Amino acid sequence: MSFTWFIAKRYLWSKRRHPFVGVVSTISVVGILVGVAALVTVLAVMNGFDDELKSRLVGMRAHLIIEKEGAFTEADSVRQKISAVQGVRASAPYVEGQALLQSGDWGTGVLVRGIDPVSEKTVTQFFRYMTEGSFGKRPDGIVIGNEMAKRARLSMGSSISIATQNLEKPALFTVEGIFSSGMYEYDANLIFLTLPQAQKIFSLEGQVNGLSVAWISAEDADKGKKILQKELGYPFYVRSWTDLNRTLFSALALEKLVMFLILGLIILVACLNIAGSLTILVMDKTKEIGVLKALGAAPADLLKIFAWDGLALGFVGAFSGLLVGLALCFSLKEFGWVQLPKEIYYVDHLPVLVDLKDTALVVFTAVVLSFVSALYPARMAAQLDPVKALRYE
Repeated sequence: MSFTWFIAKRYLWSKRRHPFVGVVSTISVVGILVGVAALVTVLAVMNGFDDELKSRLVGMRAHLIIEKEGAFTEADSVRQKISAVQGVRASAPYVEGQALLQSGDWGTGVLVRGIDPVSEKTVTQFFRYMTEGSFGKRPDGIVIGNEMAKRARLSMGSSISIATQNLEKPALFTVEGIFSSGMYEYDANLIFLTLPQAQKIFSLEGQVNGLSVAWISAEDADKGKKILQKELGYPFYVRSWTDLNRTLFSALALEKLVMFLILGLIILVACLNIAGSLTILVMDKTKEIGVLKALGAAPADLLKIFAWDGLALGFVGAFSGLLVGLALCFSLKEFGWVQLPKEIYYVDHLPVLVDLKDTALVVFTAVVLSFVSALYPARMAAQLDPVKALRYE
């Protein structure tokens, strides 16, 4: 055990002339504990919502989409070309366009998406969200979202008509299936037709609007975008699922940063208490500091002693807060004792995902702030005049 650490430990636990020093130190440790626990829990919940949102977005759309100005007929040749690119798992054609949907006196604008049921299974998780019925078994079948079904009072077998600018008269369809993605925009405004049906109502026989591509992983989709864009070149352009939702994820990232800064103020206040308690400790141990200097202790040794004290207080508070935060995250995830209205959030409890990087950053920040807060009282102790210190009573 080093000399500086031995003295630092004795100063932390020894009796003091002013009991208030111990009270302030305890409050500092508890403050860091609360701040770290709150940050770990809040960031885990935000990561949980973020992961839940990403899984739903990626589930409904492919990792990458390939489009060009207007529709194109060379879908088969493009699919064959990109199938040789390392990282591409599968691809599927689609047709997409705006239409007017009507059922009785109720009508609304919708986004129509025409897909091939066989190839779509290889690029998205759309069929996982099917809650009723099937898709692709009826020549006039259509799949709608559960929110649209509620608003229009539609059910399996209901008849609806779709009008587009390419049709002379509305086309009639029958509700064949209902899906629930958990995303209100999709569930209320998106409908699915088979690829031939969509090509017919948009007058795109033999043509498609684009290709959906499944990359080796969603996290590497931006890398795949660059590779495919280089491979295909003009007039095609490739977009990733993050490009399609960049505004949303930028807002989530900003919210996460702001929450980190706001809750980090709790830790900062606790660290300021550490500076105050160590300053009082230096005043309390002035005579002892004078004895140490008289015996040959260098200013750097005294600096280390009180820096060790601040670091120890910060470590105890941060580690305790980490344990409390992880315990809260575990209980939220396993027992789900915070209930949420599913019709609003589409989950019945708080989703929790503990990220090791975020957790390490919180603990590291707490310990570093504690260390920095201890530097002023440590420097004050190092600069004490031993003669004046020995006269101190």
